[in-house]
Amino acid sequence: MCRWAAYIGAPIFLEEVVSRPGHSLIHQSHCATECGTAINADGFGIAWYGERPEPGLYRDVYPAWSDPNLRSLTAQVKSGLFLAHVRASTGTATSRNNCHPFVVGRWSFMHNGQIGGYDRFRRDADMLIPETLYGYRKGATDSEVLFLVALAEGLEQDPKGALERAVLRLERLSREKGGVPHVRLTAAFSDGERLFAVRYASDEQAPTLYHRWSLRRGGRAVVSEPLEQDEGDWLPVAQGSFCLFEGDRVRVEPFRPDPLAVAA
Repeated sequence: MCRWAAYIGAPIFLEEVVSRPGHSLIHQSHCATECGTAINADGFGIAWYGERPEPGLYRDVYPAWSDPNLRSLTAQVKSGLFLAHVRASTGTATSRNNCHPFVVGRWSFMHNGQIGGYDRFRRDADMLIPETLYGYRKGATDSEVLFLVALAEGLEQDPKGALERAVLRLERLSREKGGVPHVRLTAAFSDGERLFAVRYASDEQAPTLYHRWSLRRGGRAVVSEPLEQDEGDWLPVAQGSFCLFEGDRVRVEPFRPDPLAVAA
């Protein structure tokens, strides 16, 4: 499974999360400890917010640890809100279009997990994306489908409800035509002002998710794995949770895709 990290707070150099810590995202790309695959070498990406509403985006297919451009970028760019991801493919090709984060307008999105048997219902999943958004469908991943369906479900007005409805639609397809595990996911997404994260699974085995406020940085990191193994104040996010991070505030609500919320 993939590894990812996000940050919101006072502007910092991207390397403070991506490459400098002892268990940074780059370190996790070849030495992850809390997922089924230690190596995440099928591409990487960063979306960061600056002076404009839309995020900057840098993605490539190389392993994160082998790209000197990534290290140079993270050492020079400062941001108060960014998402970073290293990819371990669950079946789709290694290509830039399949690397996270995905961006539409001011929204950015990244995902770790799987939708069981996705290859058996890819066409059905694509059909959930309305024509108005289908032009943004550049790759072949279930993650990109989830993002675009959530946008169609009203991510702008109702982030939690929209993602619940999107997850439910894909979980239904997995139950009808796919296989187990039907859904396992953590995801992070942002509109450039707020950072959202979710941890959910249909089989009670969701990937790990943590967050921590840093007084030194003046911001909060939200991560698949703690960035420093000797820091004991990382807070685990419970399974079935939806989180809103805004400034130094945290709000956690239940995340329960509800069959009654989506028409059959």
